[in-house]
Amino acid sequence: MPHVAFESLSPDARAWVFGSSMPLTDSSRKQLLSAVDEHLSQWRAHGVPLVCSREFRDDRFLVVAVDESATGASGCSIDGLFRTLQALQSSLGTTLVGGGPLFYRNAAGAVACVDRAGFVDGVALGTITGDTPVFDLTINNVHAWHTSFEKSAEHSWHARLLK
Repeated sequence: MPHVAFESLSPDARAWVFGSSMPLTDSSRKQLLSAVDEHLSQWRAHGVPLVCSREFRDDRFLVVAVDESATGASGCSIDGLFRTLQALQSSLGTTLVGGGPLFYRNAAGAVACVDRAGFVDGVALGTITGDTPVFDLTINNVHAWHTSFEKSAEHSWHARLLK
């Protein structure tokens, strides 16, 4: 039973979050999720199927999670996931892996993607404040995905960029 419903995963399940530098269109989202589902259906660590799932939100964010109480993800299995996503980037017209982009919700409520310098510029201009919702791609479990993935900048690691 490797690929399961996301809701069935333990709050402690290990998670990786990937942010798309551009919002995905319907067709790009379907292409991404189809490829990820195919990967997850065959995802193994040392030959053992991983109990895993994924969610996608805001046309930008993919979370992949593994219930490591069953079988832990190995370095090679994690590398395989990253390679799958890297291979999709050009056909999707976006970046999912690497680069360190920062994501926040702008005044219009849309998700914006900037590099660190762009975030600091937004702080200087006053368009990004401590109250600005940000997305923490460093979360590492399902509980954090549900409870603290999106939060105000002042309550995130982003706070150090507000000074």
